[in-house]
Amino acid sequence: MFRKPRLIAGVMSGTSADGVDVAICQLHATDHPEWGRLHSHSSHPYPAALKKHIHALRRDGNTTLADLAALTRDITIEHAHAVRLAAEDANLPLRQLDAIADHGQTLFHAPPLTSQVLDPSLLAWELGVAVVSDFRRADLAAGGQGAPLVPFADRRLFSHPGRTRALLNLGGIANVTVLPPGAGPLTPVRAFDIGPANCLSDHLARSHHPDGPGFDSGGAVAARGSADERMVAAFLSYPFFRAPAPKSTDGPEMVDAFIAVGAMKLSYENALATAAACTARAVFNAIELLEVDEVILSGGGLHNLAVIRELSRLLGEIPLRTTTELGVPSEAKEALAFALLGNATLDNMPSNVPSATGATSAVVLGSVTPRPLAVHATPNGATGLP
Repeated sequence: MFRKPRLIAGVMSGTSADGVDVAICQLHATDHPEWGRLHSHSSHPYPAALKKHIHALRRDGNTTLADLAALTRDITIEHAHAVRLAAEDANLPLRQLDAIADHGQTLFHAPPLTSQVLDPSLLAWELGVAVVSDFRRADLAAGGQGAPLVPFADRRLFSHPGRTRALLNLGGIANVTVLPPGAGPLTPVRAFDIGPANCLSDHLARSHHPDGPGFDSGGAVAARGSADERMVAAFLSYPFFRAPAPKSTDGPEMVDAFIAVGAMKLSYENALATAAACTARAVFNAIELLEVDEVILSGGGLHNLAVIRELSRLLGEIPLRTTTELGVPSEAKEALAFALLGNATLDNMPSNVPSATGATSAVVLGSVTPRPLAVHATPNGATGLP
């Protein structure tokens, strides 16, 4: 007999570090034939100063122990604020949440080394809710890449009885999960990081307009430029793209490769057009080899029309759809995935996919920080157990 559903808030801040996505989900037991439902979802931007701080540290790696500790606290407080606002928007008292599943903020990822910044004890204290966090390390300990982690959720949410689907997420990094027809809970699936998505264009936007929004809205500026084909070819010759899966990367690695081919010497418009071409062609080069029936998009990069138009042209007759069309809002998908991962942790069920990460075995991901035992006033003025 299955247990009653849990109410879990999945929390995700991607490598673009533009803010915090929260998906509040009602989830059945991990071994239940149905996953549950999305209760509500929302996005909350980081304050400009915090966003700038994160990008600077990810870019140059220079910090002090005191600065890193302060940044960890600031990020945690913002994640708590985002969950609090999400619960208010959903008219849901925090005490009804069974747990918060929070990926933290990626500062560095180069397996076997990784750093996802979050103070789970502070988050639990701020909100009065148990926290599941630190999802990568168990897979890394088992010899895996610690990424991608979303194939567990992709397999549960999007398997089709008769089609091979490529679940393509365009965040800071582009990653893909390939689901064979009828993929079940134990079906091995291929999944890996493809390369850049938003990280190149976001870096250009921050570099050329430090006080601007930090991204090329809709790919509008890229659409006015022309891609430098020589630089695109040079970028795609970077060794990462020839490496076999499983593999994972991070934004700074892709940005460094982009800078190395001379892209920063181009005009802003042409550099953005070149970045869009690099992203679309890296994705196509990967998907072309996968023999899929359709590509299902999610992530902020689907709004960059310069990338999507080029990718659609390259894919030809392969249909390009979004997770929203399949009932999961694209902007909520990754946060929902972490809610599912946290649910599996609480069920003591493995949730890495060794065929995707390269781990030697399936492992239970995440660490659990218990719910605080008493009502309290937090240092930031909130009540831990409302």
